[in-house]
Amino acid sequence: MGHTVTFIGFGEAGRAFATGWSGDAPHAFDVKTGDPVTRSTQLAAYDRAGVIGHESAASALSGAEAVFCVVTADQALGAAEYYAPLLEPGALWLDMNSVAPDTKRMAAGTIEAAGGRYVDVAVMAPVHPAMRAVPLLVSGPHADEAGELFVRCGFSDVRNVGAQIGRASAIKMVRSVLVKGLEALTAECVLAADAAGVRDEVLASLDASWRETSWAERADYNLDRMIVHGLRRAAEMDEVVKTLDALGTGSAMARATAERQRDIGKRHLRSPQGLSAKIEAVLGSRKDQAA
Repeated sequence: MGHTVTFIGFGEAGRAFATGWSGDAPHAFDVKTGDPVTRSTQLAAYDRAGVIGHESAASALSGAEAVFCVVTADQALGAAEYYAPLLEPGALWLDMNSVAPDTKRMAAGTIEAAGGRYVDVAVMAPVHPAMRAVPLLVSGPHADEAGELFVRCGFSDVRNVGAQIGRASAIKMVRSVLVKGLEALTAECVLAADAAGVRDEVLASLDASWRETSWAERADYNLDRMIVHGLRRAAEMDEVVKTLDALGTGSAMARATAERQRDIGKRHLRSPQGLSAKIEAVLGSRKDQAA
């Protein structure tokens, strides 16, 4: 087997990781290629990133030593189940999706039964602007080999966190309780403060108690993340709920965070510049939905 790297899924993460690749160009397949509506856009994305795009998964996976699975959270298990029979014997399946440890363990069982080698990978920060400098955690019995491969492919911040599949994802999922939760709480706070006509006073009071970054800047950033990535973050929070329920520690806040992220993300807004414009966009879209 050669050293071909294949991306399954070629959205934001796939494009970020593949662009500027050193050495032989990676291969890629995305289901959007098979949709007449999105086909031309997807083919153009392959060209811009400099990858070898394929119109079938079988073609993309043929000869692949390593497969970077970068689909959406709700498709991660299905991708493992669907593509496992197409893998080369011994191919590394690098599951980089934000899903619960139990979801990753189920995917691992499918990949390993088909003769592949599964690796749990957690992407610990936004892929932009970091690209291949984004921090990665890897775990599982093949984590050492996967870490070496990531480094060969130009990833610069890779850490092995253990031999157990699910350990890397557990770190990511539990961390997301706070990260995505703060975003959702921020949205709830600033939208209410604006509606009450006390936004400046509320933000100033928060600044007085937490001065590292102004709350206006933090609110602007958090709302941007939810407008742009709310649906994806909600899918991740659904997996966080599964993680917490499996731990038996309670998931009420995580469930509410998923709802809040989904509520804003499903509006498919363009994120405008500035906090006031973002609040206006969110509140305006809510009025449109009500009407």
